[in-house]
Amino acid sequence: MTETVMTALSRAAAADRAGRSFDRAPVRIAHLGLGAFHRAHQAWYTDIVDEANEWGIRSFTGRSPAAAQELDAQDGLYSLIERSAAGDSIALIDSIVDAVDGARVDVLAETLADPATALVTLTITEAGYALDAAHEPDLADETVAADVEWLRTHLAADRLELSSAPTTALARLLVGLEARRRADAGPIAVVSCDNLPGNGELTQRALTSFARLAGASDTLAYLNEHVTFPSTSIDRITPKTTQAEIELVRDETGWDDRSPVVTEPFHDWVISGEFPAGRPAWEKAGARFVDDINPFERRKLWLLNGSHSFLAYAGAARGHETVAQAIGDPVIRGWVNELWDEAARHLTEPHLGIDDYRAALLERFDNARIQHLLAQIGKDGTTKLRLRILEVLLAERSAGRDGAASIRVLGAWAARALDGALPEDTNGQAVADAASRGDGAIPALLALIDERLTEPEIVAAVTRAAANFTQN
Repeated sequence: MTETVMTALSRAAAADRAGRSFDRAPVRIAHLGLGAFHRAHQAWYTDIVDEANEWGIRSFTGRSPAAAQELDAQDGLYSLIERSAAGDSIALIDSIVDAVDGARVDVLAETLADPATALVTLTITEAGYALDAAHEPDLADETVAADVEWLRTHLAADRLELSSAPTTALARLLVGLEARRRADAGPIAVVSCDNLPGNGELTQRALTSFARLAGASDTLAYLNEHVTFPSTSIDRITPKTTQAEIELVRDETGWDDRSPVVTEPFHDWVISGEFPAGRPAWEKAGARFVDDINPFERRKLWLLNGSHSFLAYAGAARGHETVAQAIGDPVIRGWVNELWDEAARHLTEPHLGIDDYRAALLERFDNARIQHLLAQIGKDGTTKLRLRILEVLLAERSAGRDGAASIRVLGAWAARALDGALPEDTNGQAVADAASRGDGAIPALLALIDERLTEPEIVAAVTRAAANFTQN
């Protein structure tokens, strides 16, 4: 058997092998949140449609520089593995032309101050926005409060001094936008690609709130007059890459790729809003541009994301580790369908095709070759459940129904909290404190999601539901 010869992945090596250029495109897009999903979604869409090599992406990491270091060593190139039930296909993606440590706010400011940069995309996770339940900057968070003080001092200065810098994603982005304003570099679009309802409007509100809290009137005027905030609904299941995927790429392609991505063949991107400085023709890869994105956002949040959260907690409680294992449990499958029944009663627009969407979700969840770990999905439950479950539950109760399926999701989450078995949560200490309150634990936990959940009838129902999942 002939041993595969390993080749370090680089643009020069890729060009030699493919017999075509892998030159870097000029930077036209800045991205915050360099991770697997960004590389399976926005970077993939851009790679597919950028035939003229005009739309290079400079991607900034969030909490750790590791992803940038790995990708930078490969000239931004990485392998994307599309994993279907029938097999794998592997493609080389080259749309990320620069990978940068997110702490380099000076580089972000330089990038956004360049008139060639037309848009910023975000995949910073729901918790990464660091907002409170009213969708305002969470000043109870010491990091957010410190960033507001930094902005108050530095945005008022004649010179934008970046020897120190904020640490939260939106505060960093605000610095970059202020640099663009000072450079008179023109309008720009900021495109949230996170699982948040009305994510464009929410991002706009959060950034303007940061500017207002910092007393930065010129920055605030620029945001209102020259920055657009398209809203999006995004969808592509992208589990965490493992050593097995690294070895697969080596065996199948010969590339020594330290940063491959595995994802499903399905992909969806719905966008609504204006791009005043231009954008790639993402519609050529299947993106849809619509006037009203809200129904699509609700469909995705309530059906896919809501059931994902439920699978994470109920599946783990029943001994499962992956989405495919959990949805293969007949009891859980029945519960998921009941959850979808509740949500579907509030998704009445005929163009949403709810029956077909549900059938496609089950097929995607059943794909056991996608090892989507429940522990990965279950992170930051306090934020995710507020966005994925709360609205359906309140709508059901307003209609005179008990919202039993939505209650069951909250019960499964609360049970994992009481057992000390939740994946990491940005509000982890508050969750632990609430779970330690004995008879007051359930209402204290629910209050972390939304105070409206502390109504006695809801607390009693969640307590009964949690008893079905508690291990202790």
